[in-house]
Amino acid sequence: MHILLKNVKIIAPSSPLHGQQKDISIQNGIIQQVADNLEDARATVISGSNLHVSAGWMDIFAHFCDPGQEHKEDLQSGVKAAATGGYTTVMIVPNTQPALHTKPQIEYVLSKTRHSAVTVLPIGAATKNLEGTSLAEMYEMQEAGAVAFSDGLKPLQSPGLLLKALQYIKAFDGTLIQLPDDQSISAHGLMHEGIYSTQLGMPGKPALAEELIVQRDLELAKYTDSRIHITGISTRKSVELIAAAKADGIKVTCSVTPYHLSLTDAQLVDYDTHLKVNPPLRTADDVKALQEAVLHGTIDCFATHHLPQDWDAKQVEFEYAKNGMIGLESTFGVLRQYLPQLPLEQLINMLTTHPRKIFGQTQPALQEGAVANLTVFDPDTNWQFTTAHIASRSKNSAYIGTELKGKVIAIVNNGQLH
Repeated sequence: MHILLKNVKIIAPSSPLHGQQKDISIQNGIIQQVADNLEDARATVISGSNLHVSAGWMDIFAHFCDPGQEHKEDLQSGVKAAATGGYTTVMIVPNTQPALHTKPQIEYVLSKTRHSAVTVLPIGAATKNLEGTSLAEMYEMQEAGAVAFSDGLKPLQSPGLLLKALQYIKAFDGTLIQLPDDQSISAHGLMHEGIYSTQLGMPGKPALAEELIVQRDLELAKYTDSRIHITGISTRKSVELIAAAKADGIKVTCSVTPYHLSLTDAQLVDYDTHLKVNPPLRTADDVKALQEAVLHGTIDCFATHHLPQDWDAKQVEFEYAKNGMIGLESTFGVLRQYLPQLPLEQLINMLTTHPRKIFGQTQPALQEGAVANLTVFDPDTNWQFTTAHIASRSKNSAYIGTELKGKVIAIVNNGQLH
């Protein structure tokens, strides 16, 4: 397959080509030429007035629901959603039925997605059946291709078991991912505990439920000298705890969702179930703290927390609605719209270099002779996000009808154009 990218601005801070306007010729998945005024009669041409290109983007926490809940999403529709959103690599959580907790389940994901336009990397369960009682065979899963370990949407509650897991993964320099949520404190909470939960008469989830887990997990990571990644942080205190831990030399990294950077608990006044997420939307002050932490580099990367839910799971009373929203297709537009002060170069680093570094993945090179792993985008176009832009099987997004900035044009990966 021949692909020709015409007059694209290269965003690759570590490359001598960074900032240059060039044509890029790709043949059979390999970058053949990066030069001016290239022509190829056989090529599919991608051109436009404000095209930019970078290494392919990577998401570290998405739910593809396969096996077990394919009516919400399956591996193929998840790949389409990721490609539509500009992602060439996606790490998927193990909260499937059955869970991704053994070597055969990891192999199932890899074999079904091997020839996809998006590289799908399974996260292996940290405990058997995600039950949080005994460790899964993490070494076997790592050998089979699991890229990290986590109980995903059901974070480890037992400090003793988390301690064992952190010690276990040290043998192969693995990383454990935790979503910070003490479920014994927040079990019945429907939204952030604060002024708006009181006004709306809804049981609240205190920030404490998150911050206690962050504090505990940082202490355990320090004790074991093992690597932990905390995803979905949502409070000012969580940011402060992680910043202090980093300064102390603890091997911690963290990520934030686009919705925690752009939405607050004040927006729940209409009881919109699309805004029911875990951790919940927090205060305007928390959002400000998260945005500042992104700008200052305390937060390492973004995580979509793409969590498809079917119509029935959201079109019910708020109390009975399931948590989560989809995010792969809208992330770039949301980040550009709600975080305009973030330099484009830094944003692209957080979508490309940083997540790969955290999880030990090869950095794609943007140079002649390299395998093409690219995302093509226009960072400045304004557009309205609608269901027509959603490739996921589920449509549970709070951003439908919202004006976004910055649009993905295409990805090139695994010899394919999408």
